[in-house]
Amino acid sequence: MISRSRKLFLWTVRCLMGLAVAVTGGITLFIVFYVLAQGLPNITWELLSTSPSYLSDRIGILPDILNTVYIIIATLVIVLPLGVGAAVYLTEYATNRRIVSVIEYAAEALSGIPSIIYGLVGMLMFSNNIGTSLMAGALTLVIMNLPTIMRNTQESLKTVPQSYREGAFGLGAGKWRVIRTVVLPNCVDGIVTGCILSVGRILGESAALLFTAGFAHMANGFFEGLGSAGATLTVALYIYAKEQGEFEVAFAIASILMILAMLINLSATLVTKKFQRRKK
Repeated sequence: MISRSRKLFLWTVRCLMGLAVAVTGGITLFIVFYVLAQGLPNITWELLSTSPSYLSDRIGILPDILNTVYIIIATLVIVLPLGVGAAVYLTEYATNRRIVSVIEYAAEALSGIPSIIYGLVGMLMFSNNIGTSLMAGALTLVIMNLPTIMRNTQESLKTVPQSYREGAFGLGAGKWRVIRTVVLPNCVDGIVTGCILSVGRILGESAALLFTAGFAHMANGFFEGLGSAGATLTVALYIYAKEQGEFEVAFAIASILMILAMLINLSATLVTKKFQRRKK
């Protein structure tokens, strides 16, 4: 039989946990609804489909939307092969566990470095060599997102049963053929999830891009845009709020980013559940 003091203790702990959930959920919902309430009324077709014109005081974020899409594509095209390839090598080929541990520790350390430091390093390594451009920003984001892709892929590779590999080897398949036809198809959920999470981090990054991608609001084609300076949505939000005092536009951009972030997180959840059901 549970004593009275024990019951009181359990009741107190349960109340504190409920209070923590209520406070966390309340703060989150307040931020979401406040930003959406301030931003959604200011989103217009003209804002989304035009470029800013300083002669007519017109404000448009079309170049910022395009720059965001360009930098996401450029980053993923580079980081996905690097991250997946590194994870496959560390999990399937590397035999020196000490070196593997050092590399994994370095990847974990990279995940915790403040993004402003990445921006400083990207400015010195990329902007000073190829100029301030979206490509310099994309290369900086590659370094930032490489640990995410690599670790997600590694964890997914480790969930593939060893019996799958042994069965394929028993049928006479080579190492690479086993990885390509057996291992990778069974861990594609981790790769896709890492990709989606990386898109979310790219979408929300601003500090690193302030040093590397620039502030321009010019609409260019894909390849021309990568070679030119350009502001992404997050950088544009900073400029309109901090430099120009256009808080209505800043809240409109913030609401767009928040909706995209929620869609990305929802997509990651749905993709993970879909692949889990497929495995079962």
